[in-house]
Amino acid sequence: MNAFQSFRPGRTAAAAALAAGLVAGSANADNTLNVASGGSQNMVDYVTDYLGPLFEEQNPGWKVRVVGTGPGDAGSQKIKEKLEAQVDNDAWDTDVIATNQKKTGEMVEAGLLSQYRSEISTGALVTRDTAEMALGTDVGGYVMPMFHSQTALAYFPELVSDPPGTYDELRAWVEAHPKQFGYNGIKNGMSGVAFVVGWIYTYGGNTDQVINGPYDPALKDTWDGALADLKAFNEHITFTPGNAGTLDMLNRGEIVMGPVWVDMFYTWQADGRVPPNMKLLVLGPGMPGQPYYYAIPAKAANRDAAKKFIELATSPAVQAEGIVNRFNWYPGIDAEHVQDSLDPAVWAKIFSDVTPADLADKGRPFPLGPFFADIKEAYEQKVTN
Repeated sequence: MNAFQSFRPGRTAAAAALAAGLVAGSANADNTLNVASGGSQNMVDYVTDYLGPLFEEQNPGWKVRVVGTGPGDAGSQKIKEKLEAQVDNDAWDTDVIATNQKKTGEMVEAGLLSQYRSEISTGALVTRDTAEMALGTDVGGYVMPMFHSQTALAYFPELVSDPPGTYDELRAWVEAHPKQFGYNGIKNGMSGVAFVVGWIYTYGGNTDQVINGPYDPALKDTWDGALADLKAFNEHITFTPGNAGTLDMLNRGEIVMGPVWVDMFYTWQADGRVPPNMKLLVLGPGMPGQPYYYAIPAKAANRDAAKKFIELATSPAVQAEGIVNRFNWYPGIDAEHVQDSLDPAVWAKIFSDVTPADLADKGRPFPLGPFFADIKEAYEQKVTN
């Protein structure tokens, strides 16, 4: 990710009103809000450099301390283990966590998290299904999305004048333009994994069950036709080394189309590492994306302050500046609530190719955990071999 942009002073009226409410509840100088963040280092830097200082400014006497535990399941698992180690204590030393879907769902099921969303003013600003379900686990009330990431196809409009809009159309396009589409299979990057998951959603059947459960191990045996078609499809494509590798090969013109993470694409484009004329689209019927969540541990020592922190973090002004402007992520709250707080040029950049309607219609979650493992295993057995 890019180094952070400088924080722009000044806030919207909505942020100022929120600030007034937060200052009214300020605490003594000894109070520390402890935040544990999974995800990449940029998520830790976000709290250290921007969100934490903003909260401290609006809540005199409070200090925000953030600890990063690393990306993926492993980073969020470390947070889960930290909470489990304190389960018999009266108060826990972690007040706010930022974790991925899989591990957040596990923490809800284990009784490690507190319901709080109905107690904050921004709780009503999110209606997307990923605020209710996390890979088949009901997390309604326990989480607020920090941001949403989304996979999409990047392509050169000059070379792909009539881009495929669906997986069916992509299959026909790839046969007519061999080796011009590239993805990384399921190795070294989730953009390729997401493409494969979207393929199973499209051709494997039982999509709702794969996303929401219940888990049935026999269901993977119904994917043989879809996987055979994917193996045939792969004969006409170029394999890339991973998320960055797909973007590198697009930049060098070695391929003209491939699946990417939207935020990574826009960051590279802003750096001049992919051409400014490249565009994005989300294949129908859908491609997966995922949020990171804010949650409050069940016995957080500073629960009221934690709610204020998440309320600030998910306010329209902070989502606009912190999430969209700084990271090119999609906001955690519904996009329409952020539009008035964004420069029109930024809104146009982020939502011109992939619109809020596209996200609502075609943005899908990743599968239920056991089905997700089955998809990756089946790919290795029946597509790679």
